Amino acid sequence: MSAEKKEDIFVGIDLGTYRSAISTSEGEKKTVESFVGWPVDMVARKVLKRSILVGQEAIDNRSMLEIHRPLERGLLKEGSEKDQLAVRQLIAHLVKEANVEKAHKNGCSVRAVVGVPAEALRVNRQHLREAMRGFVDNLIIVSEPFAVAYGLDALLHAMVIDVGAGTTDFCVMNGRYPTEDDQRTLLNAGDWVDEQLHKLLEEKHPGIKVSVHTVRSWKESWGFIGTPKKQIKVNVPIGGRPTEIDITEEVKAACEGLVAPIAETMQDLIAAVESEYQEKVRQNIILAGGSSLLPGFAAHLEASLAELGGGSVRLANDPVWVGSDGGLALAQDAPKSDWEKLPA
Repeated sequence: MSAEKKEDIFVGIDLGTYRSAISTSEGEKKTVESFVGWPVDMVARKVLKRSILVGQEAIDNRSMLEIHRPLERGLLKEGSEKDQLAVRQLIAHLVKEANVEKAHKNGCSVRAVVGVPAEALRVNRQHLREAMRGFVDNLIIVSEPFAVAYGLDALLHAMVIDVGAGTTDFCVMNGRYPTEDDQRTLLNAGDWVDEQLHKLLEEKHPGIKVSVHTVRSWKESWGFIGTPKKQIKVNVPIGGRPTEIDITEEVKAACEGLVAPIAETMQDLIAAVESEYQEKVRQNIILAGGSSLLPGFAAHLEASLAELGGGSVRLANDPVWVGSDGGLALAQDAPKSDWEKLPA
């Protein structure tokens, strides 16, 4: 009697600069911060009782770790053996958490669509293949905004703006796979806002001691574009003494710095669309990515379209999962000819 044939498992992975997510055809959905760390010495190993930490645990224990962030500024880091190992550890964590690893070992074939920042798609394609080898059997690599567009069925006369941590990626959809001319990448994104906020606080409060992780948490808790709902006050050590400071203006300036470059690139891409379709694209612009959640962001980008005749900018539903869900939808629809088979 022949063994029962195992069915394919389809997977969508959003490999992000700050946070990565996975969605599977078995109904599993997991997310993890894109940080990997190894204990710096024997004392750290004794305290942590583990040889590697991933995600929020790595961030929380960073003082004891050699910490790596596999994707920075939209690219996979390739400078050292640890950088290359870090991305594989991140992927291993995702596939294990989503029970893909177990299914793979049990004989199921895994077909994965991986969404990455557009710049990584152009520059790191071979490195991405190597990073996925052994975890999946068949692979398609796409840009993150295209995966978002596919998941939302925004495939014709639409623009997706994926505002992540390392990059902001743009993709105009014309009813086919996007070309390089249909896509753009900016480094003005979440990390850039954190850097600007950190710099502004250091300039205003000499002697302030806060990490970029703390600054990021302030932005995520109270970031805004436009008019603040209330003043933002925090307690921080300055010169070693706990001090309450008002950071409202600094948060406002850092966050609003995103609007102009993104609006300018959005307008340039619209101008490149065939004239009879430009209005349709202006009326179908979708914001995605973690940094898109800043209150007031969509409204300010929409206002910038007035000089072009107006338009509509809306926030994607469930921005945490929209990329991996889109990758999963593409995986389930893709014909066999689109898949690349990976060696074991």
